[in-house]
Amino acid sequence: MDNVKKIGRLSVWNILFAIALLLFGIAMAIGGGWLAALGGNWYYLLAGVGCIISAVLILLKRTSTVYWFGLVFIGTLIWTIQESGLDYWRWVPRFDIMLILGILFAFQLPTFKPGISRGVSRSLGGVFILAFLVAVALPFTALNVTPANNVPEASKGVFATDTGTGKASTPDTGDWYTYGGSLASQRFAQANQITPENVSNLKLAWQFRTGDLPKARWGGENTPIKIGDTLYSCTPRNQVFAIDAATGKEKWHFDPKVSDQSIPYTAACRGLTWFDAQTNSHVSLGDTAQAPAAVANTTGDNAGCEQRIILGTLDGRVIELNAKTGEICKDFGKDGTVDITENMGEVYQGYVAINSAPVVIRDTLVVGHQVIDGQRAFGPPGVIKAYDVRTGQLKWAWDAASPESSAPKQGPDAWKKGSPDVWTSFTGDDKLGLVYLPFGNSSGDYWSSTRTAAENKYAVTLTALNIETGLPAWAFQTAHKDVWDYDQGSQPTLIDYPDKNGGKTPAIIVPTKQGEIYVLDRRTGKSLFGVEEKPVPGGGLEPNDRSPTQPYSAFHHLSKPDLTPQDMWGLTPIDQLVCRIQFQQASYQGQYTPPIADRHYIEYPGYNGGSDWGSVAFDPDRGLIIANYNDMPNYNILVPRAVADALGWKPRDEIPYNPHDAGHAEGAGDPQIGVPYAVNVNAGWRLKYTGMLCKEPPYGGIRAIDVRDGRTVWDRPLGTARRNGPFGIPTGLPINIGTPNNGGSVVTSGGLIFIAAATDDLIRAIDIKTGKTVWSTPLPAGGQANPLVYTQNGREYLVITATGHHFMETPPGDYILAYALPEAK
Repeated sequence: MDNVKKIGRLSVWNILFAIALLLFGIAMAIGGGWLAALGGNWYYLLAGVGCIISAVLILLKRTSTVYWFGLVFIGTLIWTIQESGLDYWRWVPRFDIMLILGILFAFQLPTFKPGISRGVSRSLGGVFILAFLVAVALPFTALNVTPANNVPEASKGVFATDTGTGKASTPDTGDWYTYGGSLASQRFAQANQITPENVSNLKLAWQFRTGDLPKARWGGENTPIKIGDTLYSCTPRNQVFAIDAATGKEKWHFDPKVSDQSIPYTAACRGLTWFDAQTNSHVSLGDTAQAPAAVANTTGDNAGCEQRIILGTLDGRVIELNAKTGEICKDFGKDGTVDITENMGEVYQGYVAINSAPVVIRDTLVVGHQVIDGQRAFGPPGVIKAYDVRTGQLKWAWDAASPESSAPKQGPDAWKKGSPDVWTSFTGDDKLGLVYLPFGNSSGDYWSSTRTAAENKYAVTLTALNIETGLPAWAFQTAHKDVWDYDQGSQPTLIDYPDKNGGKTPAIIVPTKQGEIYVLDRRTGKSLFGVEEKPVPGGGLEPNDRSPTQPYSAFHHLSKPDLTPQDMWGLTPIDQLVCRIQFQQASYQGQYTPPIADRHYIEYPGYNGGSDWGSVAFDPDRGLIIANYNDMPNYNILVPRAVADALGWKPRDEIPYNPHDAGHAEGAGDPQIGVPYAVNVNAGWRLKYTGMLCKEPPYGGIRAIDVRDGRTVWDRPLGTARRNGPFGIPTGLPINIGTPNNGGSVVTSGGLIFIAAATDDLIRAIDIKTGKTVWSTPLPAGGQANPLVYTQNGREYLVITATGHHFMETPPGDYILAYALPEAK
């Protein structure tokens, strides 16, 4: 009887296995005890104790180890099924290590339990190995996919959009007139040469390198424009290149000499602006007939500037260039330049940057700018300025903190410091005479008590300004008294929506970081589908400033259900356990959990979306919105001023310039000088040492939405694990895990969606009918930019700028890449 209960002799492998099991059990028991004490799940503690007992019994040569290990193994399986169901990604951290331990234990059974044959041991081990192989193969299948259903057929002109008669509204076939393609900003190309059937033949047609590679805070985010036979692109430090659209050969180059010290959060130059006498329709208010097009001044120093490229720089300048030669149009402003920082008071270097393309509506050039977040709550104002597009004369200036007037002002206190800005791309409607401005927040993103009533009214809104008067026509707010950095980050998209009476309603699509998608009448700002004000959590450090409700769209939302402890993830039970402990320690009451300072709080979705600056694309022939999105939380805490001071958190203007500063996540250790609290944001909620995200995959996706009713047509993760992995080590695996993404897509009438954006450094083509990838190719640097499609000399080109992004941790580059089908011989 004793020889049945006792293990005869332990091999080195038996001892090593027992030690590994013991260490694993100790880690599980300690972490599990902590979690249980916080009110969390008891599994980890119980499993840890069971593993410790089983390991000790091996070292004591007791055959009862088999029963203890079997109990832990079967208990873990039952618990995994109960918590995970059929969700593959939930199985990974719960059962992967236990399955590996089970394989090793199975092959040692004859030693641990004399009387069990080698055949039984090997059979059981084989079953476990087969289960492991199936588990390894599963992520290569289509997980978290909503298959395509009832995809609308293309019908040309169904959602054709009338924003005027100028070329910016009706570009020549094959051109890409604005950052979003046209004033409608649909990111749609009437190009059908490349199709799902032949896209696999797509090859690199030409490559251009700009030579502009900033070491700090890289991320160009640029989408070139294409007019005639020329592509125009700008670089992270605002150099402008004119490139032959067919060959990729340089025509001219302009360098505005922007200093690295002027780079704000990211060295972004999202786009350029084109203007000539045919660009815009010049319509008087209330008149839908086109007036005679104004002719550009072509005398004196401005001779030859009939066609202009308009550049906004990171140091706050607007420069107009001769589109043919790259020379400065000297009768614009002062020798070709206007300085938007005039009368803004004290402007520290790097605090005011034009990182998105200005917009021309009729003959008025509207300029927004970024005020760098998190530094000074009462930094430069976010005032919007509008100039005569030919002369640079200031026509009006509107500030969200002083909404009753748009008259230009002078002096250092002309506008309220820290007022809401428009840092992202925007657009307008020539016909209606409105410019649509997505406003961000006041500079103290995570503190609201110091804001004025006007700021609370216009911050985080889409505001339509009358282009003639500069005064608001309407404003639609997507977050009330925001303290989550839920800026309006996306460029809106204009469509004309068919109504029941056979007419069309001028509409505008408004995506948000929270994942809400609104469809509004762009004349009035009224929702076409309804908006519901739902109760949200209150309290926090400013309970009297929290809104009891927040708006939710009745049309569609990209956001997922509130997080639960079961959503916490890791590659092993240990890192998942750490995330569950952090979850239990944090304040979380669902979306809009208010900021606090005594412990962390969870913000979900995080400030990177939902939808961010990449915006959505729209297929007007099918009526489909194409929305790529992020699905990640932030793990935040407010830091009292005294603590932040002790930690040495200072605004950028008080820190010596560091040319090797690679940048960091926005809000990480931001001082917010001027309000009682600094803020520390863990963007994406990542573990310190592994770099893995605490929420289970996917972290990003792409979705097709029917604009008729808000129905999801298909949905899928976006981005593979080939360039991602623990400790920052790329796995090289083509697993479609769904990565974080920045940048949007372009849709073609050929039935394709082209998008890079994800952190796997691929550009891919997706069949709009199925949602499946039909082509992809690696990029030499991160593709965090919106691609464009144009036609030149009868050949269709796909172009992407690959400059990488410091926040997305993709490699930097200076590439402009054009892909096309092989030329016919």
